[in-house]
Amino acid sequence: MVGVRRMLAAALAVVCGTTVLTACSSDPVPTDVAVGWSGDGRTAVQVSWKDDNAPNRITIEGVLSESPSYVKYVGAGEANSWDIPTSAFPPDGNYRVAVAIGTSQGGVTSKLARSAVFDTDGPVGPSAATVAPAGRSGALMQWTVPVVPQDFTPDDPLDVKGPRTQKYVPMVGKPGEQLRPVGPATTSTRQVINSLKPPYVFQVRTQNEWSTRLGGQVLGLTSSISAAMPGLAQFSLPIRARGRVILQQVACEPETPCTQRRATPAGVPIVVLTQVIPGGRWTPVARGKTTAGGHYDIGVPTGGSRPYTVSVPNYTKPGLLTSTSNSRPTYVRNVVRVVSAGFVGGLTVKKRGSTVTAFATIKPAMSSTATLQVWNRVLRRWVGVKATPIRNGQTSLAFRAGSAGTFAYRFVLPAATMYGRSMSGTITQHLVLYVR
Repeated sequence: MVGVRRMLAAALAVVCGTTVLTACSSDPVPTDVAVGWSGDGRTAVQVSWKDDNAPNRITIEGVLSESPSYVKYVGAGEANSWDIPTSAFPPDGNYRVAVAIGTSQGGVTSKLARSAVFDTDGPVGPSAATVAPAGRSGALMQWTVPVVPQDFTPDDPLDVKGPRTQKYVPMVGKPGEQLRPVGPATTSTRQVINSLKPPYVFQVRTQNEWSTRLGGQVLGLTSSISAAMPGLAQFSLPIRARGRVILQQVACEPETPCTQRRATPAGVPIVVLTQVIPGGRWTPVARGKTTAGGHYDIGVPTGGSRPYTVSVPNYTKPGLLTSTSNSRPTYVRNVVRVVSAGFVGGLTVKKRGSTVTAFATIKPAMSSTATLQVWNRVLRRWVGVKATPIRNGQTSLAFRAGSAGTFAYRFVLPAATMYGRSMSGTITQHLVLYVR
Protein backbone atom coordinates (compact mmCIF):
# COMPACT_ATOMS: atom_id res chain seq x y z
CA MET A 1 0.00 0.00 0.00
CA VAL A 2 2.86 2.40 0.84
CA GLY A 3 4.49 1.66 -2.54
CA VAL A 4 1.28 2.41 -4.42
CA ARG A 5 0.94 5.70 -2.57
CA ARG A 6 4.48 6.77 -3.52
CA MET A 7 3.93 5.91 -7.21
CA LEU A 8 0.72 7.95 -7.17
CA ALA A 9 2.52 10.94 -5.62
CA ALA A 10 5.21 10.83 -8.31
CA ALA A 11 2.60 10.73 -11.05
CA LEU A 12 0.80 13.72 -9.60
CA ALA A 13 4.09 15.63 -9.49
CA VAL A 14 4.53 15.06 -13.25
CA VAL A 15 0.95 16.14 -14.02
CA CYS A 16 1.06 19.30 -11.93
CA GLY A 17 4.66 20.24 -12.92
CA THR A 18 5.72 21.48 -9.47
CA THR A 19 7.39 20.22 -6.36
CA VAL A 20 4.94 21.91 -3.95
CA LEU A 21 1.53 20.41 -4.66
CA THR A 22 -1.13 21.70 -2.36
CA ALA A 23 -3.74 22.05 -5.12
CA CYS A 24 -2.96 18.63 -6.60
CA SER A 25 -2.68 16.83 -3.29
CA SER A 26 -3.81 13.26 -2.90
CA ASP A 27 -2.69 12.20 0.57
CA PRO A 28 -4.88 12.74 3.62
CA VAL A 29 -4.03 15.76 5.77
CA PRO A 30 -2.14 15.07 9.04
CA THR A 31 -4.25 15.61 12.13
CA ASP A 32 -3.86 16.75 15.72
CA VAL A 33 -0.85 19.03 15.11
CA ALA A 34 0.25 20.19 18.56
CA VAL A 35 3.20 22.14 19.96
CA GLY A 36 4.73 22.11 23.42
CA TRP A 37 8.03 22.60 25.16
CA SER A 38 10.63 19.86 24.81
CA GLY A 39 12.04 19.17 28.25
CA ASP A 40 12.38 21.49 31.22
CA GLY A 41 15.07 23.70 29.71
CA ARG A 42 12.74 25.16 27.07
CA THR A 43 15.47 25.11 24.43
CA ALA A 44 13.24 23.56 21.75
CA VAL A 45 9.60 23.45 20.68
CA GLN A 46 8.30 19.92 20.15
CA VAL A 47 5.72 19.53 17.37
CA SER A 48 3.68 16.32 17.11
CA TRP A 49 0.97 15.10 14.75
CA LYS A 50 -0.88 12.05 13.55
CA ASP A 51 -0.90 10.40 10.10
CA ASP A 52 -0.70 6.95 8.49
CA ASN A 53 3.08 6.35 8.68
CA ALA A 54 3.85 8.91 5.97
CA PRO A 55 6.88 11.14 5.32
CA ASN A 56 6.35 14.68 6.50
CA ARG A 57 7.47 18.22 5.79
CA ILE A 58 7.58 20.69 8.72
CA THR A 59 7.68 24.48 8.31
CA ILE A 60 7.10 27.59 10.45
CA GLU A 61 4.50 30.10 9.36
CA GLY A 62 4.36 33.71 10.47
CA VAL A 63 0.99 35.10 11.50
CA LEU A 64 1.18 38.81 10.75
CA SER A 65 4.92 38.17 10.91
CA GLU A 66 7.42 37.16 8.26
CA SER A 67 7.82 33.39 7.98
CA PRO A 68 11.33 32.13 8.77
CA SER A 69 13.12 29.89 6.26
CA TYR A 70 12.85 26.70 8.28
CA VAL A 71 12.10 23.35 6.60
CA LYS A 72 12.47 19.88 8.09
CA TYR A 73 11.65 16.54 6.42
CA VAL A 74 10.84 13.55 8.60
CA GLY A 75 10.95 10.07 7.10
CA ALA A 76 8.00 7.71 7.05
CA GLY A 77 9.62 5.37 9.51
CA GLU A 78 10.39 8.06 12.07
CA ALA A 79 8.26 9.19 15.00
CA ASN A 80 5.54 11.72 14.37
CA SER A 81 7.29 14.42 16.39
CA TRP A 82 10.19 16.79 15.99
CA ASP A 83 12.04 19.27 18.20
CA ILE A 84 12.51 22.70 16.63
CA PRO A 85 15.22 24.74 18.39
CA THR A 86 13.98 28.05 19.76
CA SER A 87 16.67 29.81 17.71
CA ALA A 88 14.62 28.95 14.58
CA PHE A 89 11.81 31.26 15.74
CA PRO A 90 12.33 35.00 15.27
CA PRO A 91 11.74 36.95 18.49
CA ASP A 92 8.66 38.96 19.33
CA GLY A 93 6.28 37.60 16.71
CA ASN A 94 3.28 35.30 16.21
CA TYR A 95 3.83 31.92 14.57
CA ARG A 96 2.43 28.43 14.06
CA VAL A 97 3.91 25.16 12.85
CA ALA A 98 2.61 23.60 9.62
CA VAL A 99 2.89 19.88 8.87
CA ALA A 100 2.19 18.23 5.50
CA ILE A 101 2.91 14.90 3.84
CA GLY A 102 5.82 15.15 1.47
CA THR A 103 9.48 14.59 0.75
CA SER A 104 12.33 16.75 -0.48
CA GLN A 105 12.31 14.90 -3.83
CA GLY A 106 8.61 14.31 -4.36
CA GLY A 107 7.28 17.56 -2.92
CA VAL A 108 4.20 18.13 -0.77
CA THR A 109 1.32 15.71 -1.42
CA SER A 110 -1.26 16.88 1.08
CA LYS A 111 -2.80 20.03 2.36
CA LEU A 112 -1.13 21.73 5.34
CA ALA A 113 -2.18 21.00 8.89
CA ARG A 114 -1.38 23.76 11.34
CA SER A 115 -0.87 24.10 15.06
CA ALA A 116 -2.46 26.73 17.23
CA VAL A 117 -0.92 30.21 16.98
CA PHE A 118 1.63 31.14 19.65
CA ASP A 119 3.86 34.15 20.31
CA THR A 120 7.62 34.29 20.78
CA ASP A 121 7.58 37.48 22.88
CA GLY A 122 10.65 37.88 25.04
CA PRO A 123 10.68 39.34 28.54
CA VAL A 124 10.06 43.00 29.33
CA GLY A 125 13.38 44.25 30.67
CA PRO A 126 13.84 46.92 33.36
CA SER A 127 13.60 50.51 32.18
CA ALA A 128 15.70 51.94 35.03
CA ALA A 129 17.56 50.92 38.16
CA THR A 130 18.58 52.70 41.34
CA VAL A 131 21.15 51.95 44.02
CA ALA A 132 21.37 52.87 47.69
CA PRO A 133 23.96 51.94 50.34
CA ALA A 134 22.98 48.96 52.47
CA GLY A 135 24.84 48.29 55.68
CA ARG A 136 28.53 49.01 55.94
CA SER A 137 29.67 47.75 52.54
CA GLY A 138 26.58 46.57 50.71
CA ALA A 139 24.22 47.95 48.10
CA LEU A 140 20.47 47.77 47.59
CA MET A 141 19.58 47.49 43.92
CA GLN A 142 16.03 48.20 42.77
CA TRP A 143 14.75 48.20 39.21
CA THR A 144 11.58 49.35 37.48
CA VAL A 145 9.82 47.24 34.86
CA PRO A 146 7.33 48.75 32.38
CA VAL A 147 3.84 47.35 32.01
CA VAL A 148 3.81 44.15 29.96
CA PRO A 149 2.24 44.75 26.51
CA GLN A 150 -1.06 43.09 25.64
CA ASP A 151 -0.81 39.39 24.84
CA PHE A 152 -2.60 38.78 21.52
CA THR A 153 -2.30 35.01 21.91
CA PRO A 154 -3.44 34.46 25.51
CA ASP A 155 -3.07 30.95 26.89
CA ASP A 156 -1.27 29.71 23.79
CA PRO A 157 0.23 26.20 24.11
CA LEU A 158 3.72 27.57 24.84
CA ASP A 159 2.74 30.07 27.51
CA VAL A 160 4.13 29.35 30.95
CA LYS A 161 1.25 29.31 33.40
CA GLY A 162 1.20 31.62 36.36
CA PRO A 163 0.76 35.33 37.13
CA ARG A 164 4.50 36.18 37.06
CA THR A 165 6.21 34.21 34.33
CA GLN A 166 9.35 36.29 33.84
CA LYS A 167 12.19 36.20 36.33
CA TYR A 168 15.21 38.35 37.10
CA VAL A 169 18.80 37.26 37.66
CA PRO A 170 20.99 39.96 39.29
CA MET A 171 24.43 40.11 37.67
CA VAL A 172 27.63 41.88 38.74
CA GLY A 173 30.83 42.47 36.80
CA LYS A 174 34.21 43.55 38.16
CA PRO A 175 37.34 44.50 36.19
CA GLY A 176 38.95 41.41 34.72
CA GLU A 177 35.91 39.23 35.41
CA GLN A 178 32.84 38.33 33.40
CA LEU A 179 29.33 39.24 34.46
CA ARG A 180 28.26 36.65 37.01
CA PRO A 181 25.01 35.95 38.85
CA VAL A 182 24.94 37.07 42.47
CA GLY A 183 21.64 35.42 43.30
CA PRO A 184 19.09 32.95 41.97
CA ALA A 185 16.38 33.90 39.51
CA THR A 186 13.63 35.77 41.32
CA THR A 187 10.38 37.57 40.64
CA SER A 188 11.37 40.36 43.04
CA THR A 189 12.52 43.71 41.66
CA ARG A 190 15.09 44.36 44.39
CA GLN A 191 18.30 42.72 45.51
CA VAL A 192 20.67 43.39 48.41
CA ILE A 193 24.29 42.62 47.57
CA ASN A 194 26.67 42.45 50.50
CA SER A 195 30.35 43.44 50.39
CA LEU A 196 30.04 45.25 47.08
CA LYS A 197 32.51 48.06 46.55
CA PRO A 198 33.13 50.08 43.37
CA PRO A 199 34.23 49.75 40.69
CA TYR A 200 31.52 47.41 39.38
CA VAL A 201 28.66 47.19 36.94
CA PHE A 202 25.29 45.74 37.94
CA GLN A 203 22.77 44.49 35.40
CA VAL A 204 19.55 42.51 35.53
CA ARG A 205 19.17 39.51 33.25
CA THR A 206 15.45 39.19 32.61
CA GLN A 207 14.28 35.83 31.31
CA ASN A 208 11.09 34.11 30.26
CA GLU A 209 10.27 30.96 28.30
CA TRP A 210 11.66 32.43 25.07
CA SER A 211 14.72 34.55 25.71
CA THR A 212 16.75 36.71 28.06
CA ARG A 213 17.52 40.40 28.06
CA LEU A 214 19.98 42.54 29.97
CA GLY A 215 18.92 45.87 31.42
CA GLY A 216 18.58 47.88 34.58
CA GLN A 217 22.24 48.87 34.69
CA VAL A 218 23.93 50.47 37.69
CA LEU A 219 27.51 51.72 37.56
CA GLY A 220 29.56 51.71 40.75
CA LEU A 221 32.37 54.21 40.17
CA THR A 222 35.58 55.00 42.00
CA SER A 223 36.81 58.58 42.00
CA SER A 224 40.06 60.47 42.37
CA ILE A 225 40.40 64.23 42.78
CA SER A 226 43.23 66.72 42.55
CA ALA A 227 43.17 70.21 44.06
CA ALA A 228 45.24 73.39 43.95
CA MET A 229 44.84 76.29 46.39
CA PRO A 230 46.96 79.35 47.25
CA GLY A 231 49.16 79.05 50.31
CA LEU A 232 48.30 82.58 51.54
CA ALA A 233 44.96 84.36 51.78
CA GLN A 234 43.77 87.65 53.17
CA PHE A 235 41.41 87.19 56.06
CA SER A 236 37.74 86.76 55.01
CA LEU A 237 38.47 87.13 51.29
CA PRO A 238 37.56 84.06 49.21
CA ILE A 239 40.15 81.93 47.48
CA ARG A 240 39.71 79.63 44.49
CA ALA A 241 39.93 75.84 44.69
CA ARG A 242 40.70 74.34 41.29
CA GLY A 243 41.28 70.79 40.13
CA ARG A 244 39.90 67.81 38.29
CA VAL A 245 37.84 64.72 39.08
CA ILE A 246 38.50 61.43 37.31
CA LEU A 247 36.05 58.53 37.60
CA GLN A 248 36.75 54.87 36.85
CA GLN A 249 33.85 52.84 35.47
CA VAL A 250 33.41 49.21 34.43
CA ALA A 251 32.23 48.13 30.98
CA CYS A 252 31.21 44.54 30.24
CA GLU A 253 30.76 42.95 26.83
CA PRO A 254 29.00 39.57 26.46
CA GLU A 255 31.19 36.54 27.16
CA THR A 256 34.33 38.64 27.71
CA PRO A 257 36.08 39.93 30.84
CA CYS A 258 34.94 43.36 32.00
CA THR A 259 37.28 46.30 31.50
CA GLN A 260 37.86 49.51 33.42
CA ARG A 261 37.57 52.87 31.67
CA ARG A 262 38.25 56.47 32.65
CA ALA A 263 35.47 59.06 32.65
CA THR A 264 35.53 62.81 33.29
CA PRO A 265 31.86 63.85 33.26
CA ALA A 266 30.32 67.17 34.16
CA GLY A 267 27.94 67.49 37.09
CA VAL A 268 29.89 65.51 39.70
CA PRO A 269 29.27 67.18 43.09
CA ILE A 270 32.26 68.68 44.91
CA VAL A 271 32.54 69.64 48.59
CA VAL A 272 35.33 71.74 50.12
CA LEU A 273 36.02 70.83 53.75
CA THR A 274 38.01 72.61 56.42
CA GLN A 275 39.22 71.96 59.95
CA VAL A 276 38.46 75.07 62.02
CA ILE A 277 40.46 74.09 65.11
CA PRO A 278 43.42 71.72 65.24
CA GLY A 279 42.14 68.17 65.60
CA GLY A 280 38.54 69.23 64.95
CA ARG A 281 36.17 67.56 62.55
CA TRP A 282 36.15 68.41 58.87
CA THR A 283 33.18 70.63 58.03
CA PRO A 284 31.88 71.82 54.63
CA VAL A 285 32.59 75.43 53.65
CA ALA A 286 31.81 75.42 49.90
CA ARG A 287 30.12 73.26 47.28
CA GLY A 288 30.18 73.03 43.51
CA LYS A 289 30.12 70.66 40.52
CA THR A 290 32.49 69.63 37.81
CA THR A 291 32.23 71.09 34.34
CA ALA A 292 33.11 69.45 31.01
CA GLY A 293 36.23 67.34 31.25
CA GLY A 294 35.83 66.85 35.01
CA HIS A 295 37.27 70.26 35.93
CA TYR A 296 36.05 72.47 38.78
CA ASP A 297 36.68 76.02 40.01
CA ILE A 298 35.03 76.88 43.34
CA GLY A 299 35.16 80.01 45.47
CA VAL A 300 36.05 79.20 49.09
CA PRO A 301 35.49 81.69 51.94
CA THR A 302 38.34 81.98 54.43
CA GLY A 303 38.17 82.65 58.13
CA GLY A 304 41.62 82.14 59.63
CA SER A 305 44.60 79.93 58.95
CA ARG A 306 43.48 76.34 58.51
CA PRO A 307 43.76 73.28 56.23
CA TYR A 308 41.37 72.62 53.36
CA THR A 309 40.59 69.48 51.39
CA VAL A 310 38.34 68.95 48.38
CA SER A 311 36.10 65.88 48.34
CA VAL A 312 33.91 63.92 45.95
CA PRO A 313 31.13 62.79 48.29
CA ASN A 314 29.56 59.36 48.22
CA TYR A 315 26.49 60.14 46.15
CA THR A 316 23.92 58.23 44.13
CA LYS A 317 21.53 58.96 41.31
CA PRO A 318 19.53 56.63 39.05
CA GLY A 319 21.92 54.11 37.58
CA LEU A 320 25.00 55.50 39.35
CA LEU A 321 26.89 55.33 42.63
CA THR A 322 30.20 57.10 43.19
CA SER A 323 32.60 56.33 46.02
CA THR A 324 34.11 59.18 48.00
CA SER A 325 37.63 60.51 47.53
CA ASN A 326 39.61 63.41 48.98
CA SER A 327 42.45 65.57 47.77
CA ARG A 328 45.60 66.07 49.81
CA PRO A 329 44.97 68.75 52.48
CA THR A 330 46.36 72.21 51.72
CA TYR A 331 47.20 74.51 54.62
CA VAL A 332 46.15 78.06 53.76
CA ARG A 333 47.75 80.66 56.01
CA ASN A 334 45.66 83.78 56.54
CA VAL A 335 47.10 87.27 56.67
CA VAL A 336 45.57 90.17 58.63
CA ARG A 337 43.62 92.17 56.04
CA VAL A 338 43.79 95.94 55.75
CA VAL A 339 40.29 97.20 55.07
CA SER A 340 41.27 100.88 54.86
CA ALA A 341 44.14 103.16 55.85
CA GLY A 342 44.97 106.85 55.39
CA PHE A 343 44.53 110.24 57.01
CA VAL A 344 41.31 111.38 58.63
CA GLY A 345 39.51 113.77 56.32
CA GLY A 346 41.14 112.26 53.28
CA LEU A 347 43.54 115.20 52.83
CA THR A 348 47.16 114.41 52.17
CA VAL A 349 48.30 118.05 52.03
CA LYS A 350 48.66 119.81 55.37
CA LYS A 351 50.05 123.08 56.68
CA ARG A 352 53.08 123.01 58.91
CA GLY A 353 52.04 122.93 62.55
CA SER A 354 48.62 121.44 61.90
CA THR A 355 47.39 118.20 63.49
CA VAL A 356 47.30 115.08 61.36
CA THR A 357 45.51 111.85 62.29
CA ALA A 358 46.58 108.60 60.61
CA PHE A 359 44.26 105.59 60.89
CA ALA A 360 43.87 101.97 59.82
CA THR A 361 40.95 99.52 59.92
CA ILE A 362 41.71 95.82 59.81
CA LYS A 363 40.08 92.42 59.92
CA PRO A 364 39.65 90.40 62.01
CA ALA A 365 38.31 93.00 64.42
CA MET A 366 40.93 92.20 67.02
CA SER A 367 42.41 94.14 69.91
CA SER A 368 46.19 94.45 69.94
CA THR A 369 48.94 97.01 69.31
CA ALA A 370 50.16 98.44 66.01
CA THR A 371 53.11 100.68 65.28
CA LEU A 372 53.10 103.81 63.12
CA GLN A 373 56.38 104.18 61.23
CA VAL A 374 57.87 106.93 59.08
CA TRP A 375 60.51 106.66 56.39
CA ASN A 376 63.80 108.29 57.47
CA ARG A 377 65.50 109.57 54.33
CA VAL A 378 68.79 110.12 56.11
CA LEU A 379 68.99 106.66 57.66
CA ARG A 380 67.15 105.16 54.67
CA ARG A 381 64.99 102.95 56.81
CA TRP A 382 61.65 102.91 58.56
CA VAL A 383 61.67 104.17 62.13
CA GLY A 384 58.95 103.96 64.72
CA VAL A 385 56.81 106.98 65.49
CA LYS A 386 54.69 105.46 68.24
CA ALA A 387 52.89 102.28 69.25
CA THR A 388 49.14 102.62 68.78
CA PRO A 389 46.45 100.47 70.38
CA ILE A 390 44.07 98.47 68.20
CA ARG A 391 40.50 98.29 69.45
CA ASN A 392 37.94 96.16 67.58
CA GLY A 393 40.09 96.27 64.48
CA GLN A 394 40.68 100.04 64.45
CA THR A 395 43.77 102.10 65.30
CA SER A 396 44.74 105.75 64.86
CA LEU A 397 47.37 108.28 65.94
CA ALA A 398 47.19 112.08 65.94
CA PHE A 399 50.49 113.95 65.56
CA ARG A 400 51.71 117.47 64.67
CA ALA A 401 53.17 118.18 61.24
CA GLY A 402 56.30 119.91 62.46
CA SER A 403 58.26 120.64 59.29
CA ALA A 404 57.63 121.08 55.59
CA GLY A 405 58.35 118.30 53.14
CA THR A 406 57.07 115.01 51.85
CA PHE A 407 56.73 112.18 54.32
CA ALA A 408 55.76 108.51 54.03
CA TYR A 409 54.05 106.70 56.90
CA ARG A 410 52.78 103.18 57.39
CA PHE A 411 51.17 101.05 60.10
CA VAL A 412 52.82 97.76 61.05
CA LEU A 413 50.05 95.43 62.09
CA PRO A 414 50.81 92.46 64.35
CA ALA A 415 50.06 88.78 63.87
CA ALA A 416 46.93 87.34 65.41
CA THR A 417 45.69 84.04 66.79
CA MET A 418 42.29 82.63 65.91
CA TYR A 419 40.86 79.24 66.92
CA GLY A 420 44.26 78.10 68.08
CA ARG A 421 46.04 78.98 64.83
CA SER A 422 48.30 81.92 64.08
CA MET A 423 47.58 84.49 61.39
CA SER A 424 50.38 86.50 59.80
CA GLY A 425 50.63 90.24 60.37
CA THR A 426 51.00 92.79 57.60
CA ILE A 427 51.69 96.45 56.84
CA THR A 428 49.56 99.09 55.22
CA GLN A 429 50.41 100.73 51.95
CA HIS A 430 52.53 103.90 52.15
CA LEU A 431 50.58 106.86 53.52
CA VAL A 432 52.14 109.89 51.80
CA LEU A 433 51.75 113.26 53.49
CA TYR A 434 52.73 116.62 51.95
CA VAL A 435 53.46 119.36 54.50
CA ARG A 436 53.89 122.93 53.22
